[in-house]
Amino acid sequence: MASDMPSQTGGVTVLERQEQVRRKRQPLYRVLLHNDPVNTREYVVATLQMVVPQLSEQDAVAVMLEAHNTGVGLVIVCDQEPAEFYSEQLKRKGLTSTIEPET
Repeated sequence: MASDMPSQTGGVTVLERQEQVRRKRQPLYRVLLHNDPVNTREYVVATLQMVVPQLSEQDAVAVMLEAHNTGVGLVIVCDQEPAEFYSEQLKRKGLTSTIEPET
């Protein structure tokens, strides 16, 4: 908690500053979608949108195409707990997904 509190000492105003506590930011994780030769492109896009609601259809198509063309597509970067959740949900829907720390 930071605050500047003026106080009077002998006719001089002194500002006293309290130390501010900073929280260390949690490391971010990348959720990756691996190329899927089994499911249709439409299924992959629909599944991405269902599992990661913040993905627009255009973003989901871009992730699917990246995975199709390069072997792996970046789905989202987020905290570890949601990253694990998204990856597990994709796996439950028959897609191959992993997470890795963002560097």
